[in-house]
This record gives sequence, C-alpha cells and structure tokens, in this order.
Amino acid sequence: MRLITWNINSVRLRLGLLMQLIDRQKPDVFCLQETKTPDEFFPVEALVNKGFKHHHFTGMKGYNGVAVFSKLPLADPQVYKRCGKNDCRHISVTVKAKGKPFELHNIYIPAGGYEADMASEKFRHKLDFVDELTRWFSRERYSGASMVVVGDLNIAPLENDVWDHKKMQDVVSHTPVEVEKFTKFYNSVGWVDAIRHFVPEEEKLYSWWSYRAEDWAAADKGRRLDHIWVTKNLKPSLKKHQILRDVRGWERPSDHAPVILDLNVS
Repeated sequence: MRLITWNINSVRLRLGLLMQLIDRQKPDVFCLQETKTPDEFFPVEALVNKGFKHHHFTGMKGYNGVAVFSKLPLADPQVYKRCGKNDCRHISVTVKAKGKPFELHNIYIPAGGYEADMASEKFRHKLDFVDELTRWFSRERYSGASMVVVGDLNIAPLENDVWDHKKMQDVVSHTPVEVEKFTKFYNSVGWVDAIRHFVPEEEKLYSWWSYRAEDWAAADKGRRLDHIWVTKNLKPSLKKHQILRDVRGWERPSDHAPVILDLNVS
C-alpha cells in the first residue's frame, strides 16, 4: 500500500493540487496537516469521488487541522486534545490492511513561533506538546503494537535534516532543546524513522522550503520537518520512499513537499 503525508496549508485552497497528487501517485491512504477548515466545509465529496470512501478529520477555521482519507476501511477514529487545547492537531485511526492492520497517528506539532526562547508562549507550547506525546505513547501504547506516526512534526532532528547545522542551532525547529525532546519522543516506543531507513544520515534531506526565499530551489535552504515513523515490527514491511520536491514548485504550492512511503501490509 502507498501512504502519503502532506502539510497542504489549506485543503480548500489547494484541492486542485491534491487532486493532481492523487492522480499521479495513486495513494491508498493520505494524511493532511494544516487543512485550515471547519469540518462542515471540508471537501469530502470530491475526495470520496476519487475512491477515498473512508475518512476521519478534525479542523478549525484558518488554523491547524488534520485529516486521514483511505481506500482501505478505517476503525476506531480518535481525536486527541493536547496540552489542554482543542486545536485539531492529533488524530488516529486503525487502517484495516488485510495482512497487517496498524494504528495510524496523524500529528501536527506546533511550529513554536520565531523565537527559541522559553519566555515565548508559542515555543513553550511546542516543547510541552512534544513532552505530552512522549508521555502518552510511553504510557498508553507499547512497542509490540503495529503503529505508524506521520505528519508535520516541525522539528528537523539530524544535522543533515537542515541546510546548515551550525547556522540553525538558534533557529526554531533545530535547536538543541527541541532535538533533545524530539529524540525522547522518538525513543518512547522505539520508533523507526522510515525515511532515514532508506536515506543515510550523512545525506542532506529536506521536505520544507520557506516562502520567504526569492528562489527556493536555487537557494535550497531546506529542512526535514515532515516525518513518517513505524514501530519496529513494521520495519520489514518498508519498501520504498519518496519526497516529492517537484510539488513544491507547482503553482501556488504549499511550502511543504508530500512524503510517500510504500509498505507491504497487504
């Protein structure tokens, strides 16, 4: 099966791009972040007509929002309120793949603002959010379960997940405190970084390029903010990955590129 995760930065604004992506890549399941629409305005019918009859989403006006659409049956839909906020950042479902069903978590971690300062409410919220995820997965889930985490996790943990490790040390998304907390989350149930499974840590790897760059492709000052993790028992199912950099160059694009993982779970 083919799984795609993409921070679409408004599903209604970029529905046409999503349709192109579906036609070209033919996913079985796709997950979106930053859908930026209340549930009653989500363009469900257009996606059901594409064959995605099973879905689960939560959204709000103008901010955040996460969604899962699937050709495979889904079960046990959940919406989680993190850090005492109902801000539409974490949902889960069970994907009923015939050979190996798995629990799928779609997460949008807060960006954390622009200042890597503990006096910043946005930055503290980001760190608290990651801490809560770490505690929750450690207590409520276990490493023997079949689980997949996808989403815009808004942290680039490795040196080669950013364009310049030294220059990014004080920039939100790659600061030491973020990386430390992110690593604890990663170790919470012994996740496997599905994309780095295929790409050695020594190689540069990005999924996000800022709108602020005059020529983002030439500057190539990217960060890997979008992730797919699987539990260790799913590691033998990993078949192929793609980060669709070209989609970042489509007309009126998201600043994130879609990330694809092919899994043998049929």
